[in-house]
Amino acid sequence: MAGQVRFGAVRAHHVAEVRHDLDALDEPGFWTVVGDFEGRLTAVRMEHVERDVRDQPSTDHAALELRSDDLSSWTTSLDRTAYCAAVEDVRQRIARGEVYQVNVCRVLSRLVPQCFSISDLGDALVAGNPAPYGALIELPEAGLAIACASPELYLARDGSRLESRPIKGTAGTAGSMLVKDTTENVMITDLVRNDLSRVSEPGTVSVDALCAPEDHPGLSHLVSTVSSRLRSDVSWAEVWAATFPPGSVSGAPKSTALQAIRDLETMDRGPYCGAIGYVDNDFGVARLAVGIRTFWLERAAEETVLKFGTGAGITWGSDPLGEWEETELKARRLVSIAESVLRRQTPARHDGHRT
Repeated sequence: MAGQVRFGAVRAHHVAEVRHDLDALDEPGFWTVVGDFEGRLTAVRMEHVERDVRDQPSTDHAALELRSDDLSSWTTSLDRTAYCAAVEDVRQRIARGEVYQVNVCRVLSRLVPQCFSISDLGDALVAGNPAPYGALIELPEAGLAIACASPELYLARDGSRLESRPIKGTAGTAGSMLVKDTTENVMITDLVRNDLSRVSEPGTVSVDALCAPEDHPGLSHLVSTVSSRLRSDVSWAEVWAATFPPGSVSGAPKSTALQAIRDLETMDRGPYCGAIGYVDNDFGVARLAVGIRTFWLERAAEETVLKFGTGAGITWGSDPLGEWEETELKARRLVSIAESVLRRQTPARHDGHRT
Protein backbone atom coordinates (compact mmCIF):
# COMPACT_ATOMS: atom_id res chain seq x y z
CA MET A 1 0.00 0.00 0.00
CA ALA A 2 1.48 3.34 -1.08
CA GLY A 3 1.37 6.73 0.62
CA GLN A 4 3.61 9.61 1.58
CA VAL A 5 4.03 12.01 4.48
CA ARG A 6 6.46 14.85 5.15
CA PHE A 7 7.19 16.54 8.47
CA GLY A 8 10.13 18.91 8.12
CA ALA A 9 13.20 16.72 7.57
CA VAL A 10 11.23 13.49 8.16
CA ARG A 11 9.79 11.52 5.24
CA ALA A 12 7.73 8.33 5.41
CA HIS A 13 6.29 6.06 2.73
CA HIS A 14 4.07 2.99 2.36
CA VAL A 15 1.21 2.37 4.74
CA ALA A 16 1.50 -0.70 6.94
CA GLU A 17 -1.56 -0.24 9.18
CA VAL A 18 -4.40 2.23 9.80
CA ARG A 19 -5.83 2.56 13.30
CA HIS A 20 -8.36 4.81 15.00
CA ASP A 21 -7.53 4.15 18.66
CA LEU A 22 -5.07 5.93 20.93
CA ASP A 23 -3.55 2.63 22.09
CA ALA A 24 -1.77 2.47 18.72
CA LEU A 25 0.45 5.36 19.79
CA ASP A 26 2.10 3.23 22.47
CA GLU A 27 2.97 0.45 20.02
CA PRO A 28 6.28 0.10 18.13
CA GLY A 29 6.82 1.89 14.85
CA PHE A 30 6.46 5.30 13.25
CA TRP A 31 2.88 6.58 13.36
CA THR A 32 1.51 9.45 11.31
CA VAL A 33 -1.13 11.09 13.50
CA VAL A 34 -4.14 13.24 12.64
CA GLY A 35 -6.54 14.06 15.46
CA ASP A 36 -9.65 15.99 14.40
CA PHE A 37 -10.72 18.81 16.68
CA GLU A 38 -13.93 16.86 17.31
CA GLY A 39 -11.94 13.91 18.66
CA ARG A 40 -11.66 11.50 15.71
CA LEU A 41 -8.17 9.97 15.54
CA THR A 42 -6.37 8.45 12.57
CA ALA A 43 -3.01 6.80 13.28
CA VAL A 44 -1.10 5.32 10.34
CA ARG A 45 1.94 3.10 10.83
CA MET A 46 4.44 3.69 8.03
CA GLU A 47 6.81 1.03 6.69
CA HIS A 48 9.66 3.21 5.44
CA VAL A 49 10.98 6.26 7.30
CA GLU A 50 13.79 8.72 6.45
CA ARG A 51 14.60 10.96 9.39
CA ASP A 52 17.12 13.49 8.04
CA VAL A 53 16.10 14.53 4.53
CA ARG A 54 17.59 17.87 3.44
CA ASP A 55 15.99 18.38 0.05
CA GLN A 56 14.75 21.74 -1.21
CA PRO A 57 11.26 22.69 -2.37
CA SER A 58 10.62 22.82 -6.10
CA THR A 59 11.67 26.09 -7.70
CA ASP A 60 8.44 25.91 -9.72
CA HIS A 61 6.75 27.54 -6.73
CA ALA A 62 9.36 30.24 -6.12
CA ALA A 63 7.30 32.97 -7.81
CA LEU A 64 3.77 32.40 -6.58
CA GLU A 65 1.11 34.63 -8.06
CA LEU A 66 -0.65 36.06 -5.00
CA ARG A 67 -3.76 38.16 -5.53
CA SER A 68 -5.60 40.33 -3.04
CA ASP A 69 -9.02 39.13 -4.24
CA ASP A 70 -8.40 35.37 -3.93
CA LEU A 71 -10.61 35.04 -0.83
CA SER A 72 -13.62 35.92 -2.98
CA SER A 73 -13.59 32.44 -4.54
CA TRP A 74 -14.22 30.80 -1.16
CA THR A 75 -17.35 30.49 0.94
CA THR A 76 -17.25 30.66 4.73
CA SER A 77 -19.14 28.78 7.42
CA LEU A 78 -19.65 32.10 9.24
CA ASP A 79 -19.93 35.33 7.25
CA ARG A 80 -18.84 38.66 8.72
CA THR A 81 -22.22 39.38 10.31
CA ALA A 82 -22.48 35.93 11.86
CA TYR A 83 -18.87 35.96 13.03
CA CYS A 84 -19.21 39.37 14.68
CA ALA A 85 -22.41 38.16 16.38
CA ALA A 86 -20.51 35.13 17.70
CA VAL A 87 -17.80 37.40 19.11
CA GLU A 88 -20.42 39.47 20.90
CA ASP A 89 -22.05 36.28 22.22
CA VAL A 90 -18.72 35.23 23.73
CA ARG A 91 -18.31 38.65 25.33
CA GLN A 92 -21.71 38.22 26.98
CA ARG A 93 -20.70 34.77 28.27
CA ILE A 94 -17.59 36.36 29.74
CA ALA A 95 -19.74 39.06 31.37
CA ARG A 96 -21.87 36.32 32.95
CA GLY A 97 -18.75 34.61 34.31
CA GLU A 98 -19.16 31.45 32.21
CA VAL A 99 -15.84 31.65 30.39
CA TYR A 100 -12.71 33.82 30.14
CA GLN A 101 -11.68 33.24 26.53
CA VAL A 102 -13.04 31.34 23.51
CA ASN A 103 -11.40 30.67 20.17
CA VAL A 104 -14.08 31.24 17.51
CA CYS A 105 -13.32 29.80 14.08
CA ARG A 106 -14.79 29.57 10.62
CA VAL A 107 -14.09 27.16 7.78
CA LEU A 108 -13.49 28.36 4.22
CA SER A 109 -14.40 26.04 1.33
CA ARG A 110 -14.16 25.92 -2.45
CA LEU A 111 -14.76 23.32 -5.13
CA VAL A 112 -11.64 22.08 -6.92
CA PRO A 113 -11.16 19.56 -9.75
CA GLN A 114 -10.91 15.95 -8.64
CA CYS A 115 -7.32 15.91 -9.96
CA PHE A 116 -6.25 18.70 -7.56
CA SER A 117 -2.85 17.78 -6.08
CA ILE A 118 -2.45 18.25 -2.34
CA SER A 119 1.25 17.46 -2.85
CA ASP A 120 1.67 20.49 -5.13
CA LEU A 121 -0.02 22.64 -2.49
CA GLY A 122 2.30 21.24 0.17
CA ASP A 123 5.34 22.16 -1.96
CA ALA A 124 3.96 25.66 -2.53
CA LEU A 125 3.48 26.19 1.20
CA VAL A 126 7.08 25.18 1.89
CA ALA A 127 8.25 27.69 -0.72
CA GLY A 128 5.79 30.51 -0.04
CA ASN A 129 4.95 30.19 3.64
CA PRO A 130 7.63 28.14 5.43
CA ALA A 131 6.57 27.04 8.90
CA PRO A 132 8.35 25.22 11.74
CA TYR A 133 5.68 22.49 11.92
CA GLY A 134 4.69 22.24 8.28
CA ALA A 135 3.43 18.90 7.00
CA LEU A 136 2.16 17.08 3.94
CA ILE A 137 0.01 14.00 4.48
CA GLU A 138 -1.18 12.23 1.33
CA LEU A 139 -2.51 8.84 2.37
CA PRO A 140 -5.53 7.74 0.30
CA GLU A 141 -5.63 4.45 2.21
CA ALA A 142 -6.47 6.40 5.37
CA GLY A 143 -8.62 9.05 3.69
CA LEU A 144 -6.08 11.80 4.47
CA ALA A 145 -5.07 14.65 2.14
CA ILE A 146 -3.62 17.49 4.23
CA ALA A 147 -1.18 20.34 3.59
CA CYS A 148 -0.21 22.18 6.75
CA ALA A 149 1.88 25.29 7.43
CA SER A 150 1.46 25.37 11.19
CA PRO A 151 3.66 27.66 13.27
CA GLU A 152 2.40 26.15 16.54
CA LEU A 153 3.61 23.15 18.55
CA TYR A 154 0.90 21.20 20.37
CA LEU A 155 3.21 18.60 21.89
CA ALA A 156 6.81 17.53 21.46
CA ARG A 157 8.05 14.46 23.27
CA ASP A 158 11.70 13.49 23.65
CA GLY A 159 11.88 10.51 25.97
CA SER A 160 10.14 11.69 29.13
CA ARG A 161 10.31 15.40 28.26
CA LEU A 162 7.13 17.11 27.09
CA GLU A 163 6.94 20.56 25.55
CA SER A 164 4.11 22.73 24.25
CA ARG A 165 4.40 26.15 22.58
CA PRO A 166 0.97 27.83 22.61
CA ILE A 167 0.38 30.81 20.33
CA LYS A 168 -2.01 33.57 21.35
CA GLY A 169 -1.75 37.09 20.02
CA THR A 170 -1.59 37.84 16.31
CA ALA A 171 -0.94 41.09 14.44
CA GLY A 172 0.66 42.34 11.27
CA THR A 173 3.81 43.24 13.24
CA ALA A 174 5.01 42.64 16.79
CA GLY A 175 4.74 46.37 17.47
CA SER A 176 1.03 46.42 16.68
CA MET A 177 0.04 43.86 19.33
CA LEU A 178 -2.68 44.95 21.75
CA VAL A 179 -2.83 44.52 25.53
CA LYS A 180 -5.55 41.99 24.84
CA ASP A 181 -3.02 39.82 22.95
CA THR A 182 -0.74 39.51 25.98
CA THR A 183 -3.69 38.86 28.29
CA GLU A 184 -4.87 36.06 26.00
CA ASN A 185 -1.46 34.45 25.87
CA VAL A 186 -0.95 34.47 29.63
CA MET A 187 -4.40 32.95 30.15
CA ILE A 188 -3.82 30.11 27.70
CA THR A 189 -0.27 29.48 28.91
CA ASP A 190 -1.67 28.91 32.38
CA LEU A 191 -4.22 26.49 30.93
CA VAL A 192 -1.48 24.54 29.12
CA ARG A 193 0.59 24.47 32.31
CA ASN A 194 -2.36 22.95 34.15
CA ASP A 195 -2.98 20.41 31.37
CA LEU A 196 0.61 19.17 31.42
CA SER A 197 0.63 18.95 35.21
CA ARG A 198 -2.02 16.20 35.05
CA VAL A 199 0.43 13.75 33.42
CA SER A 200 3.80 15.06 34.63
CA GLU A 201 6.09 14.50 37.60
CA PRO A 202 5.17 16.92 40.41
CA GLY A 203 7.20 20.10 40.34
CA THR A 204 8.53 19.62 36.80
CA VAL A 205 6.16 21.89 34.88
CA SER A 206 7.82 25.16 33.94
CA VAL A 207 7.11 28.15 31.73
CA ASP A 208 10.39 28.54 29.85
CA ALA A 209 9.28 31.55 27.77
CA LEU A 210 6.26 33.84 28.06
CA CYS A 211 4.80 35.99 25.26
CA ALA A 212 7.90 35.88 23.10
CA PRO A 213 7.31 37.66 19.75
CA GLU A 214 7.81 35.44 16.73
CA ASP A 215 7.60 36.59 13.11
CA HIS A 216 6.10 34.50 10.31
CA PRO A 217 5.29 35.36 6.68
CA GLY A 218 2.85 38.24 6.72
CA LEU A 219 2.20 38.36 10.47
CA SER A 220 3.61 38.16 13.99
CA HIS A 221 2.63 36.00 16.98
CA LEU A 222 3.20 35.87 20.72
CA VAL A 223 4.50 32.42 21.66
CA SER A 224 5.05 30.86 25.08
CA THR A 225 6.91 27.64 25.91
CA VAL A 226 5.78 25.19 28.62
CA SER A 227 7.72 22.02 29.45
CA SER A 228 7.57 19.16 31.93
CA ARG A 229 8.79 15.61 32.66
CA LEU A 230 6.22 12.93 31.90
CA ARG A 231 5.42 10.34 34.57
CA SER A 232 6.76 6.91 33.64
CA ASP A 233 3.39 5.16 33.95
CA VAL A 234 1.45 7.47 31.61
CA SER A 235 0.08 6.28 28.25
CA TRP A 236 -0.57 8.36 25.16
CA ALA A 237 -4.29 7.98 25.81
CA GLU A 238 -3.81 9.71 29.17
CA VAL A 239 -1.67 12.48 27.64
CA TRP A 240 -4.37 13.04 25.02
CA ALA A 241 -7.15 13.12 27.60
CA ALA A 242 -5.25 15.69 29.65
CA THR A 243 -4.30 18.05 26.84
CA PHE A 244 -6.62 17.65 23.82
CA PRO A 245 -7.93 19.70 22.15
CA PRO A 246 -5.10 22.24 22.46
CA GLY A 247 -5.96 25.10 24.79
CA SER A 248 -4.91 27.81 22.35
CA VAL A 249 -7.64 26.82 19.89
CA SER A 250 -10.38 26.08 22.43
CA GLY A 251 -10.28 28.56 25.31
CA ALA A 252 -10.46 28.83 29.08
CA PRO A 253 -11.87 27.19 31.04
CA LYS A 254 -11.68 24.53 28.38
CA SER A 255 -14.98 22.78 29.16
CA THR A 256 -17.15 25.90 28.92
CA ALA A 257 -15.15 27.22 25.96
CA LEU A 258 -15.85 23.99 24.08
CA GLN A 259 -19.56 24.36 24.85
CA ALA A 260 -19.50 27.87 23.39
CA ILE A 261 -17.78 26.53 20.27
CA ARG A 262 -20.46 23.87 19.86
CA ASP A 263 -23.16 26.52 20.25
CA LEU A 264 -21.69 29.10 17.88
CA GLU A 265 -19.81 27.34 15.07
CA THR A 266 -21.83 25.84 12.24
CA MET A 267 -19.33 23.37 10.72
CA ASP A 268 -16.96 20.77 12.14
CA ARG A 269 -13.33 21.93 12.19
CA GLY A 270 -11.96 18.53 11.18
CA PRO A 271 -8.14 18.45 11.22
CA TYR A 272 -8.08 22.23 11.57
CA CYS A 273 -7.24 23.03 15.23
CA GLY A 274 -6.62 19.35 15.88
CA ALA A 275 -3.28 17.54 16.09
CA ILE A 276 -1.11 16.84 13.03
CA GLY A 277 2.26 15.11 13.21
CA TYR A 278 3.92 11.88 14.21
CA VAL A 279 4.80 9.58 17.08
CA ASP A 280 8.08 7.77 16.43
CA ASN A 281 8.31 4.99 19.00
CA ASP A 282 11.42 3.54 17.37
CA PHE A 283 13.34 6.63 18.55
CA GLY A 284 11.17 7.74 21.51
CA VAL A 285 10.18 11.09 20.00
CA ALA A 286 6.97 12.79 18.86
CA ARG A 287 6.11 16.05 17.14
CA LEU A 288 2.47 17.10 16.99
CA ALA A 289 1.49 20.49 15.60
CA VAL A 290 -1.68 22.39 16.34
CA GLY A 291 -3.48 22.02 13.02
CA ILE A 292 -3.72 25.71 12.14
CA ARG A 293 -2.83 27.22 8.72
CA THR A 294 -4.07 23.90 7.37
CA PHE A 295 -5.77 22.80 4.15
CA TRP A 296 -7.53 19.50 3.65
CA LEU A 297 -9.45 17.80 0.85
CA GLU A 298 -12.86 16.20 1.28
CA ARG A 299 -13.75 13.95 -1.63
CA ALA A 300 -17.20 12.71 -2.60
CA ALA A 301 -18.47 10.85 -5.66
CA GLU A 302 -19.52 14.04 -7.43
CA GLU A 303 -17.18 16.73 -6.06
CA THR A 304 -13.91 17.52 -4.33
CA VAL A 305 -13.80 20.34 -1.79
CA LEU A 306 -10.67 22.08 -0.50
CA LYS A 307 -11.10 23.50 3.02
CA PHE A 308 -9.12 25.88 5.21
CA GLY A 309 -9.82 27.11 8.75
CA THR A 310 -9.19 30.47 10.35
CA GLY A 311 -10.13 31.92 13.74
CA ALA A 312 -9.30 34.26 16.61
CA GLY A 313 -9.25 34.20 20.39
CA ILE A 314 -12.08 36.21 21.92
CA THR A 315 -11.79 37.98 25.28
CA TRP A 316 -13.81 40.70 27.00
CA GLY A 317 -11.56 43.26 25.30
CA SER A 318 -12.29 41.97 21.79
CA ASP A 319 -13.69 44.19 19.08
CA PRO A 320 -15.95 42.05 16.81
CA LEU A 321 -14.86 43.66 13.56
CA GLY A 322 -11.22 43.59 14.64
CA GLU A 323 -11.47 39.84 15.32
CA TRP A 324 -13.04 39.29 11.89
CA GLU A 325 -10.13 41.17 10.34
CA GLU A 326 -7.69 38.94 12.25
CA THR A 327 -9.27 35.86 10.67
CA GLU A 328 -8.91 37.53 7.27
CA LEU A 329 -5.25 38.33 7.95
CA LYS A 330 -4.51 34.72 8.90
CA ALA A 331 -6.26 33.37 5.80
CA ARG A 332 -5.31 35.80 3.05
CA ARG A 333 -1.75 34.74 2.23
CA LEU A 334 -2.38 31.00 2.61
CA VAL A 335 -5.56 31.01 0.52
CA SER A 336 -3.79 33.03 -2.15
CA ILE A 337 -1.05 30.39 -2.32
CA ALA A 338 -3.72 27.70 -2.80
CA GLU A 339 -5.36 29.76 -5.54
CA SER A 340 -2.00 30.17 -7.27
CA VAL A 341 -1.51 26.39 -7.25
CA LEU A 342 -5.00 25.87 -8.61
CA ARG A 343 -4.39 28.34 -11.43
CA ARG A 344 -1.23 26.43 -12.39
CA GLN A 345 -2.84 23.01 -12.19
CA THR A 346 -6.01 23.83 -14.12
CA PRO A 347 -5.50 27.04 -16.11
CA ALA A 348 -8.39 26.35 -18.46
CA ARG A 349 -10.86 25.36 -15.73
CA HIS A 350 -10.06 27.88 -13.00
CA ASP A 351 -13.32 29.80 -13.13
CA GLY A 352 -14.07 30.63 -9.52
CA HIS A 353 -16.26 27.62 -8.66
CA ARG A 354 -17.76 28.07 -5.22
CA THR A 355 -19.11 25.64 -2.69
